[in-house]
Amino acid sequence: MTDAPPNTPSVVERTRAIAAGAPVVAVYFLNHTAAFVLGEEAVVLVRDEGDEQRLPIHAGGILSAASDGVWVITGGDDGKVFVTGEKGDSKLVASDAKHRWIDHVATGPDGAIAWSAGKSAYVMAGKGDPRTVEVQSTVGGLAFAPKGVRLAIAHYNGVTLWFPNAQAAPEALEWKGSHHHVAFSPNGQFLVTAMQEPTLHGWRVVDAKHMRMSGYSARVRSFAWTVGGKWLATSGSEQLVMWPFQGKDGPMGKQPKMFAAFAVRVTAIACHPKQEVVAVGYADGTVLLVRIDDGAEVLAKKPGDAPVAALGWDAAGSLLAWGTEGGEAGVIDLG
Repeated sequence: MTDAPPNTPSVVERTRAIAAGAPVVAVYFLNHTAAFVLGEEAVVLVRDEGDEQRLPIHAGGILSAASDGVWVITGGDDGKVFVTGEKGDSKLVASDAKHRWIDHVATGPDGAIAWSAGKSAYVMAGKGDPRTVEVQSTVGGLAFAPKGVRLAIAHYNGVTLWFPNAQAAPEALEWKGSHHHVAFSPNGQFLVTAMQEPTLHGWRVVDAKHMRMSGYSARVRSFAWTVGGKWLATSGSEQLVMWPFQGKDGPMGKQPKMFAAFAVRVTAIACHPKQEVVAVGYADGTVLLVRIDDGAEVLAKKPGDAPVAALGWDAAGSLLAWGTEGGEAGVIDLG
């Protein structure tokens, strides 16, 4: 175990503190503008020229968020879906007719967006009314395939793959249990879900062959693919767990790599957009930067008063934003 030894290189002094004022549930970059999504109503935009803009978007808590780098899409317990741009322009996309909570949102190719409420999933691609599909139980997660308008909908006992623009019936990928936080690999060859128990499950999309990734001490709540999709970086343990996805069989029959062992669990993950570097947030508020080829570590944030809840890189990989469950937030300039 390690507690960020004194000889660990540090970039803490490059941090610009942000007055979030509420728990941070997600953070994204819209060009050079950092967008901090708060659990309570608002999105805070932090521009590189120095100004901060707090936008009261929802009439209640924000339950879900996603971004395509141009817009941040948010869903709230007010039953509404909004998109927000870097200039602070916010637009209502949808209101649930039954006033249900918007549990999950996702962004896809060519500006497509998706959201869910209860057992219903919706997709809006281009102009026109959204398409909808009902699944067998409450939606646990949404993800678009890298190419084409194809949506993965996680739920109890598996995932439904749906082409909203086609007449064909949705395809079912089955595995018993409750599935959450679904994601396609960048090449579209694999699909992975985090489950209610401390494990990941996956499928090779072409033949639905199963992949089981276990050994965690807690439920995996954050995972992300490294650049090029070679590795899947995951939370849920007292170290960074990296599953290999270089070959046609993914992690099947292989062991993960372990990095940055710590005294507390990893709570948030964000992979550098250009290098095999992972930002790792921990339950005590620490953030480390970990280089995959040699395991080198850099301290990006010292321990704080709450777990790290969100991490996000800009497109160039020169800015890293972080936020915690207690409302601490900042942007680190690594350029």
